[in-house]
Amino acid sequence: MKLSFGQQVALGMVAGLALGFLARPLGDTSALAQGLKIVGDIFVQLLKALVVPLVFTAIVASIAALRSLDNAARLVASTFAWFAITALIAVSIGLALGTLLQPGVHAGVSASLAHRPDTAGSWLDFLRGLVPANILGLSASTTLKDDGTAATAIQFNILQIIVAAVAIGVAAVRVGPQGEAFLAFNAAALAIFRRILRWVVRLTPIGTGALLGSAIVRYGWSSLAALGQFALAVYIGLGLVLFVVYPLLLLANGISPRRFFAQAWPAIQLGFVSRSSIATLPVTEQVVEHGLGVPRAYAAFAVPFAATTKMDGCAAIYPAIAALFVAQYYGLPLHAADYLLIVLVSVLGSAATAGLTGALVMLTLTLSTLGLPLEGAGLLLAIDPILDMGRTAVNVAGQALIPAIVARRAGLTAPAAQPPERPVAPAIA
Repeated sequence: MKLSFGQQVALGMVAGLALGFLARPLGDTSALAQGLKIVGDIFVQLLKALVVPLVFTAIVASIAALRSLDNAARLVASTFAWFAITALIAVSIGLALGTLLQPGVHAGVSASLAHRPDTAGSWLDFLRGLVPANILGLSASTTLKDDGTAATAIQFNILQIIVAAVAIGVAAVRVGPQGEAFLAFNAAALAIFRRILRWVVRLTPIGTGALLGSAIVRYGWSSLAALGQFALAVYIGLGLVLFVVYPLLLLANGISPRRFFAQAWPAIQLGFVSRSSIATLPVTEQVVEHGLGVPRAYAAFAVPFAATTKMDGCAAIYPAIAALFVAQYYGLPLHAADYLLIVLVSVLGSAATAGLTGALVMLTLTLSTLGLPLEGAGLLLAIDPILDMGRTAVNVAGQALIPAIVARRAGLTAPAAQPPERPVAPAIA
């Protein structure tokens, strides 16, 4: 109990690594492997269960609180401007690395692995994704298992939830005194869900360890051999953005990079092992508000938007390098106009695929825009889970970075010359 929250998470990851390497020779059906998977899945499930009520109530509350901010419209505009700026930097790094390292030329992957993915991105998906199917953006799908039984799963579209929450929040404010009772009820519900979130966040050291150990058991590193050059290019790009570009942007805006990473690291770690910005969203919002000092009225609005539309890893670095890989693998030349198209898709595409899942959708959107064979995406699926861990970590870091920068530039947070001794650790009581 004397360890800080960040130290607890780090210790959990070390334990998860050890248990993962211990369980891998035993196979994924061993008791240890199954135990790691169950604990990790339960932790992610707990986080996802809180996403819908937290996002909905937080955004409605933020709409009400924005009435006290004179520059609300400017904050929103600045947020999306910084989304575009950082995405432009990230995609430029991806294009430079793809051109320099030429991963498609040096790939050892067999052409027989090329296949057209079942899911592909489309610009029309963005328009359809904006309109809520119901008030909470929920949908259900039924699949037939191998044993003949049917399984029904419920999914939520976070972008639709945000749109619905914004509309309801604005309406509640505009109706005047009649909406005050609803806003008071929403504020009480938000306080309750935030307290539950604190309890769940305290389980982060256990959850991250289990998720990391389970990932080692399931994926290992053997599949990296044939696509080593491509994986190297992606992780170099991710590292440059996370440890060079972001610190420089923080320094340029008067924010201590040491303090930022000390506070945001638990969310970045969770993003790495869970491979889901949405599952990490409650933790990201917690560290942005309580660790980085971003006011709740703005953080409750900016962080959910960032979790769906701010994806420097999945929507900028990865599709840029992957598109060049496919072109190089098939010997198809790309010209200056094609590079500009990649930049355009990367800057706008994350919003266009906000209601969908995974970097595969973003990649197929980029390939189809360039006229490259979609079958090339199938060449990269073997190592996608390993790459997705790094991509999501960068996504989450960017989702915490932008609200911190915008709030700092707007004078909503005080300068932080010295980092605190310990990262934020949500209290249980």
